[in-house]
This record gives sequence, structure tokens and C-alpha cells, in this order.
Amino acid sequence: MKKVVILQSNYIPWKGYFDLINDADLFIFYDDVQYTKNDWRNRNKIVTPNGLRWLTIPTGIDAHRLICEVTLHDPSWQTKHWETIRQNYARSPFFKFYRPFFEEIYRGKAWTSLSELNQHLIKSISRDLLKIQTAFDDSRNYVLQGHRLERLLDLTKQSGASHYISGPAAKSYIDEAEFTAIDVALQWKDYNGYPEYAQGPLPFEHGVSILDTLFNVGPTTDSVIWGWRRPLAA
Repeated sequence: MKKVVILQSNYIPWKGYFDLINDADLFIFYDDVQYTKNDWRNRNKIVTPNGLRWLTIPTGIDAHRLICEVTLHDPSWQTKHWETIRQNYARSPFFKFYRPFFEEIYRGKAWTSLSELNQHLIKSISRDLLKIQTAFDDSRNYVLQGHRLERLLDLTKQSGASHYISGPAAKSYIDEAEFTAIDVALQWKDYNGYPEYAQGPLPFEHGVSILDTLFNVGPTTDSVIWGWRRPLAA
């Protein structure tokens, strides 16, 4: 059995993204597809005392680019994002614990590629902070045929998947019969049931960056992403 997830890279994604990664044996970044501006590719939300706040990476106005072609020309956003993160999470229980890790990412290098930044953040958080053992790959390492769903099916088949795991949003365009035809079992991810944690005085919000979970929960973050599903020992 080989479970595969194929997904575009997102900027500091929410916990559900890492839940998908943990479910898979192989996670393939799908960044050689059309870039959609002001989507999760270049922005995400954090929690502040005044409510939710977007952190958005400026990417220019060119709409005719693949995600992997999006270049970042002015690194000043990195300092702004880091200062916003620091100001809003400095008093969180585990901010100091993770500060060196994230400060190095935001202040140690001027990023020029959105895809490179996103993939680095996702892989580093997965491996170093969440201890996820999933292997990573990139769709650009494959020679793919067809368009849209055909291309995705070709990538799934070439990856050697026996099971393809998808987020529920893809139900609007994925036909399960197409996966059955290539002898791959399609599984839909269920994001329901995540436990709440001490987030702050405002109503709890699940759909925020993994930063919020890490800074508030710390090294046991896995327990509020996937660990809670494990049956209790008899």
C-alpha cells in the first residue's frame, strides 16, 4: 500500500495541511500549475487580540504564471511578517521555544521564489517540528501528459500510488471513477473533530496558520492535529 497526496504549496498552511501530509507515504508538491493570486499560496491568517489578520506576501500583478514561476522581488515583507508574528505571539507559551527556527527563516535569507519558500517551510515544519516521516517530491520531477485531471491522474499513476488522499474541496472537480480506472483507491480527508486549545479570549478559530497551533500547543502539537484520533490503550 502506498498513500499519496498531491497538493500545491501554501504559505504557512493550517493544521489540516499537515494532517494530510502525515496521512501520506509520499507528498508531492504540485507547483507547476496556474498560480491563483490572493489564495492560500501567498497568504494565511494568524490570531491577534483584535481578531484574525492576514499575512500576505506581495507577488505582483502578473496573472499568467505557474506557482513555481512566482518570483519575490522585495524582501521587506519578510521583516514585516516576522514583526507581526512576534508582536502577536510573543506572550504565547511556546513562542520562545520556536523563535530561533522561524526567525532564521524570515531574517536569515532573502527569498526570491514563492514555491521555494513555501516548500522549505512546509518540509521543515513537518520534519523538524512535527516529526512527520512522510517522503516529499515535486511534480516537476515527472514528465506528465494531458491537462488538469488527466495530468493529475498521470502523476498519481507515475508515483506508484495505491491510494490517493484528497481534501474535501476537490469533490467539485474530481471524478472517483477516473481513479478507479487507473486502479487507485480515492480517499477523502475529513477535517471534522479537531479539538480546541487555549488560543485566546476570542471565539476559537481552526482555519488559521500552523504558527498559531505551534506557539500555543508546543511540542505536543501533533496531539491536536492527528494524535487525538488514536484509540485509548485498553
